[in-house]
Amino acid sequence: MKKIDLLIILLFATGTFAQTVVSGVVRDSRNNPVEGANVYLEGTYDGASTDAQGYFSFETTETGTQNLMVSMLSFEPFSQAGDITYFKNLEIILYEALNELTGVTLTAGSFKAGDNSKASVLKPLDIVTTAGAAGDFVAALQTLPGTSTVNEDGRLFVRGGAAGETQVFIDGLRVFQPFNATANNIPTRGRFSPFLFKGITFSTGGYSAEYGQALSSVLLLNTTDIPEQEKTDISLMSVGGGLGHTEIWGNESLSINANYINLAPYQILVPSNQDMRWNKPYESISGEAVFRSQRERSLFKLYSGFNHSNLDIEQADVNFEEYVPFRLKNNNMYLNASYKNFFEKEWTLTTGASLSSDQNDIGIMDNTIDSKEIAAHLKAKVGKNFTNRFQLNFGAEYFSQNFDESFMGNGSDAFSYGFDDHLFAGFAETDIFFSNKFAMKIGGRMEHSQLLNETTLSPRLSLAYKSSEKGQFSLAYGNFYQNPWTEYLKFDQNLKTEKTSHYILNYQMIENGRTFRAEAYYKNYGNLVKFNTEMPQFNSIFNNSGGGYASGLDIFWRDNKSIDNLDYWISYSFLDTKRDYRNFREKATPNFAPKNSFSLVTKYWIEDWRSQVGFSYNYGSGRPYNDPNKTEFLGEKTKSYNNLSVNWAYLLSQQKILYISISNVAGFNNVNGYQYANSPNDLGVFERRMIRPNADTFFFVGFFWTISQDNKSNQLDNL
Repeated sequence: MKKIDLLIILLFATGTFAQTVVSGVVRDSRNNPVEGANVYLEGTYDGASTDAQGYFSFETTETGTQNLMVSMLSFEPFSQAGDITYFKNLEIILYEALNELTGVTLTAGSFKAGDNSKASVLKPLDIVTTAGAAGDFVAALQTLPGTSTVNEDGRLFVRGGAAGETQVFIDGLRVFQPFNATANNIPTRGRFSPFLFKGITFSTGGYSAEYGQALSSVLLLNTTDIPEQEKTDISLMSVGGGLGHTEIWGNESLSINANYINLAPYQILVPSNQDMRWNKPYESISGEAVFRSQRERSLFKLYSGFNHSNLDIEQADVNFEEYVPFRLKNNNMYLNASYKNFFEKEWTLTTGASLSSDQNDIGIMDNTIDSKEIAAHLKAKVGKNFTNRFQLNFGAEYFSQNFDESFMGNGSDAFSYGFDDHLFAGFAETDIFFSNKFAMKIGGRMEHSQLLNETTLSPRLSLAYKSSEKGQFSLAYGNFYQNPWTEYLKFDQNLKTEKTSHYILNYQMIENGRTFRAEAYYKNYGNLVKFNTEMPQFNSIFNNSGGGYASGLDIFWRDNKSIDNLDYWISYSFLDTKRDYRNFREKATPNFAPKNSFSLVTKYWIEDWRSQVGFSYNYGSGRPYNDPNKTEFLGEKTKSYNNLSVNWAYLLSQQKILYISISNVAGFNNVNGYQYANSPNDLGVFERRMIRPNADTFFFVGFFWTISQDNKSNQLDNL
C-alpha cells in the first residue's frame, strides 16, 4: 500500500513540475535574424531574448492554451495563441513598426500648409505673408511651382490648365464662385479672408478620389477647429478697413470678420493708365463667420460668407472710337456646414452641405445681362483605421447647379437661357503602408451627370518609396473629369464631359528646416469643348473634338535655417503644352501658358527694428498671342513678365503693426497681350492695341491692431 501511494505521489509531482521547451527563430520581413527580441508567455515570467542568429529557447511549467508574445523596438508586436506543446521550432516574422514622424508619406502633386502635416513645405498661413500678395492667398500661391502668373486675370492657372480647371473646397465642400467678379483685363481676388483657415492643401495634380470636377487642380481650405483665445482684430487700410472678433464660451466659439474696400481714394492718388477711365472704382463690402461646437467625440462647424461688389468703368477697344462702358453689380452668398463624429474602434463619419448664390447685373454699352446661379453640394464620408497600416475612406456626394441668364439689347426683347444639372458621385480609397519605406494610395471615383446623361469612372493611384532618411520618391496616376463650363452649357446641353489623365513623378527631401521638391508630370486632355465663333454665344456650334497635352518640370527649394531670421523659397517651372479647344483653328500653346516661370520669396526679421521685411520677385517668359496679320496661329509672344515687390511690417507695439507694401516697385513695363481689330483697315492690316495693367505699381498702407487676452497676439502672420 505504501509503495502504491509513493508511486502516485511521484507521478503527481512529475506531472506538476513537467518542463515544456518553447523554441524558435525570429526574423524580419527580409529574412534577416532579429537579435535581442523579447519572447515571453503573456502573464508569466517565462521567456528569453533572441541571440545573434535570431534563435530563442526557454522552459516553462505552464500548460494548456497560452499567448506567446514577441516585442522588439522599431518592430510591431507579435502574438500567437495556442497550446503550449505547439510552441516548438517556431518561425516568427516581425514587421517594421510605422513611424508617423519619419515614415513615408504620399506627397506627389500636393503642397500642404498646416502644423499637423509632416509633408508640409509651408507653415500655416505663411503663404499669405508674401510681398505683393496684399493678403490674397491665391496671389501668394502663384509663387509656388506649377502655377503661371496671368497678370490680367488673377485666378489660378496650373500646369497648362485654364483657370476654370481648378476647384476650391472649404472643409471638403465645394465653393462654386471662389473669386470676386470683375471687369475684362482687371485681375480678380479670392473671396476669403486667410485668418479663418488653419491649413491649406494645394494639389497641382494626381489628387484624391474624394475630389472631382477639376481637370487640373484642387485647393483645399480647412477652417480652424478650436481658436486658442478670444481676440479682436482691427484693420485700417489705404483701400478700406476691416474688423474681426472671436468669442469663446465653453465648447462653442464664433469668429466673425467684415471688410470694406473702396478704390476711389486710391485712384485719385494713382490714376489708371490711359486705356481706361473709372466712373465708379471698385467697391465691395464682405463678411464671414465661423461657428464651432465641440463635444467629446464630435465637431460641428458652420461657415458663412457674403460679398457685394460693384464697379463702373470705360475701357479702350480697338474696334470702337469711343471707350466702351462696362457696369457690374455682384452679390454672392456662401453657406457651409460640416459635422464630424469619432466612433469607437476608429470609425469616423464626416457629413456636410454647402449652398451658394451668385447674382450678376452687367451693363455693356446699351446691353444688359442678368445672371443667377444657385448651387449646392451634399457629402457624406466614412473612414476606418483598421490598423496603422491600412485605412479606408468611402463616401457619396450630390451636386446641384441651376443657372439662368437673360440678355436684353438696345430696344429689343429679352431672351433667356440656362441649364439645370444634378450630379451624383461615389468614391472609395485606401491608404496601405507596407513599411516605413513604402506606401500606396489606391481608389476610384464614379460620377453621373443627369444633364449630360453620362457616367464616368476615374481610377486614382499613388505610390511612395522612402529612399533615405530624409528623401523619398512618389508616383501618381489618375483620370479626371469635369463638366463643360457654364459659358458653354448655358447655350448647349448636348456636350460630353471633358477628361484629362495625370502622370506624376516626384522627389522630396526635408531636412532641418530645408525642403527640396522636384516633380515631373504629363497630362493628356480629351473631349475638350470647341466652338466656331469668336466667343461662345447662342448660335455657336459646339462639339467635344478638342484635346491636347501638358508636360513639364517643377522645382521648389525652401530654407529657413541657414541664415538666422531669414526664411526664403525659390520656385521654377518649365511648361510645354499645346491644346486644341474653344475656337482654335489648330493645336497651339494657349495664351495663359508661359514656358518658364520663376519666383523668389524672402522674409527677414530685424530684431533691432522690430520689423519683418520681405521681397518677392516673379518672372514669366513671354506668353503666346495671335497676330492675324501673320499666318502662324498663336505664333507671337509678349515680352517677359517681371515683378519685384517689397513689404515692411513694423511693430509699433506687440499688438500694433504698421504695414507698407509696394507691388512692382521697379516699375517694370509689363504687357499682358494685344487686342486686334475684327476687320482689316484699308491697307489690309489688322490694327491692334496693347493691353497693359491697370497701373504699373500698387501701393498699400495699413494699420493693424489686435486686442487679445494674452496681450501678445498680432496679425503679423496675415500680412
